[in-house]
Amino acid sequence: MTGKERMLEAFGRSESDRVPVWEMAFNEESIIKLGRFFTDDLPPLKFAQQMTVEEKIKLLMTLFTVIRQLELDGITSIAILDTEKVDEDHVRDGWGRIMRISEEGEATAVAGPVSGPQDLEELKPYHPRQSELMMLMAAKGNFGNEIAQVMVQPGPFRESWMLLGSMEKLLYFYIKDPRFVHDLARIATDFILEITDMAAELGADIIAIDGDLAFSQTTLMSPAQYEEFILPYHKEITQRAHELGMLIFKHSDGNMAPILAGIVEAGFDGFHPVQPQCMDIGEVKTGYGDRLCILGNIDCTYLLPFGSEEDVEEAVRETIAKAAPGGGYIISSSNSIHPGCKPENYIAMVKAARKYGNYPIEV
Repeated sequence: MTGKERMLEAFGRSESDRVPVWEMAFNEESIIKLGRFFTDDLPPLKFAQQMTVEEKIKLLMTLFTVIRQLELDGITSIAILDTEKVDEDHVRDGWGRIMRISEEGEATAVAGPVSGPQDLEELKPYHPRQSELMMLMAAKGNFGNEIAQVMVQPGPFRESWMLLGSMEKLLYFYIKDPRFVHDLARIATDFILEITDMAAELGADIIAIDGDLAFSQTTLMSPAQYEEFILPYHKEITQRAHELGMLIFKHSDGNMAPILAGIVEAGFDGFHPVQPQCMDIGEVKTGYGDRLCILGNIDCTYLLPFGSEEDVEEAVRETIAKAAPGGGYIISSSNSIHPGCKPENYIAMVKAARKYGNYPIEV
């Protein structure tokens, strides 16, 4: 059975030969650290924004090597929008958003082209170019249909607040000017639909809608606000993905319990990552496993950075026992493999998934 077939079976909430193993994201440092186990041909340890084109290609080839050597069942690609340098710590993208590059290499909007409703008339919509999906093209060219191609795209909530340069500003307008919130969501959704169309053309199998809607205690907005400001646009995006023959799931850290029913209503096929600090995967499986594929849950906050390989194996065994029976579970970390994660622990996680994840699951 191919990795792609395995992933699609899980989204169909049926058992295949074994639990699929996939990861939402690896960053540059984690790719290189894992790559050291399989090759000596590695790029220098620095952020992608600081790499030459040749070094970026080598980084991507290292990722492909890791995925092939660990026999992962899917690969995740992102759209890399063209940017121009502002200073040593900031870049500007095609929307005009100023992005700060963190110490981990992650770009976060700190200023946007919009400050309020008065700026919308002057906002020039940005249309993605096929070259900005080069990672997906390279992954598809390298793996073909051997493994599932997952395309990650920030959702309408995240794209909206990035246009403002601040999540707090967007939540302020939830109360101050609801019409403006819908206008931003419309602009964001149109952009996401363009990305979705392009991803389908380039061979994506699954769309992941990124952007946290919750923190550890509860959601960032009330269920009523989710229903008003986000749900209609989620429905548009899931409908487009399905029309194009793709599956789609929602990613959000935090306690998503108050709006998880809304994620189902929106038409998502899966939910990631069921953060173990605030959600119980057994409860999510019991409550939603007949309607959603469940992805994730292996703790990357403490376990993968600081636990022993034995601790990792035990966590994988327990999680599979709770989430995998009957199908509909894909194992991954509880967010991503970031620089703090021990590469040995990630490899231990993959090995444990192979050890305990063969169907039928022994509980």
